[in-house]
Amino acid sequence: MASRSSELGLSMEESPVGLPDVDERFLAPITGIAFWSAVALPFLHLPLLLATGLSSQATSTAFLVLLTLNVVALLIGHPHYRD
Repeated sequence: MASRSSELGLSMEESPVGLPDVDERFLAPITGIAFWSAVALPFLHLPLLLATGLSSQATSTAFLVLLTLNVVALLIGHPHYRD
């Protein structure tokens, strides 16, 4: 039982189960683009809400899609330049 609780405290680098090792050259541009997309996407929400509100089905759908993209970009871009 004690070994099980100690396994739960392992970091991702020490964990025996995890993502395959991916070279930083490939991850850095992806996390960078996602990070800056997460910064820029809210600027698309504001004009959409101010111009039309959420009065129509198409506008509501566009808002939800933008919101979902923003959350995904935040999750992927979170480790950008984080040391």
